[in-house]
Amino acid sequence: MTQKNSLNKHREPRIIAVANQKGGVGKTTTAVNLATAISAINKKVLIIDLDPQGNASVSVGLSRLNNGANAYSVLTGRRRLSDTVSWTKIPNLSLVPASLDLLGIDIEFAEQENPQFFLKKALKTTPSGYDYIIIDCPPAVGLLTINALVAADAVIVPIQCEYLALEGVADLVKTIEKVKKNFNPGLDIQGIVLTMFDARNNLSDMVASDVRGYFGDKVYNTVIPRNVRVSEAPSHGKPVLLYDWRCPGAQAYISLAGEMLKREEGICA
Repeated sequence: MTQKNSLNKHREPRIIAVANQKGGVGKTTTAVNLATAISAINKKVLIIDLDPQGNASVSVGLSRLNNGANAYSVLTGRRRLSDTVSWTKIPNLSLVPASLDLLGIDIEFAEQENPQFFLKKALKTTPSGYDYIIIDCPPAVGLLTINALVAADAVIVPIQCEYLALEGVADLVKTIEKVKKNFNPGLDIQGIVLTMFDARNNLSDMVASDVRGYFGDKVYNTVIPRNVRVSEAPSHGKPVLLYDWRCPGAQAYISLAGEMLKREEGICA
């Protein structure tokens, strides 16, 4: 595995979990396109696909058939994380693929000691030089998401601009607070991103207003519009930034990445 990069050797990688227990909110799309945008400015990024569906893996052109070199083998201790990293065709961007075997993790780890720390422990074998590790969580607050939150420095929460958007997010916030209190005192919400915004209806504006009223300045200024090109991109094995970088969805993710990195500069200064 060889690739030349200008690496950040002065600090440990920032680990960011992208999480929401509700499905269909643009979670994987956000994880993949943020990672792509960050890698485009010569930052070395690793995506860890913890969603058994493996959508992040497919979205960057990697097969779900990975001969056991995947996140499941990492969590179960069968392989070192450094041995499961696959390079994508996107410069500076690599990924640890998902596996359908992740579906049984909650049962498999039920009697294990301190299973919430398995990913954090595994990350100690991450190859050097990464600037960011982005974890794509499954749409559930189970053991996989808990592992991501315990290992992460921060969380990004995508919220769809539709009715009942805030329902369930309050539970996720409570989970984040519990993880922070009991396992990971440094954990924080890096930001809330509004997705699938439709400027043609009043509902999106109402939801956006409610979310900003609830979370305040945690909400990014950038909103991700509902855009068919964003939906098409994964079927071509590409992030929308590569599939059609001129489309409104791609431009929004470029803007979001800039906003996220500006917050990161403030945190890491």
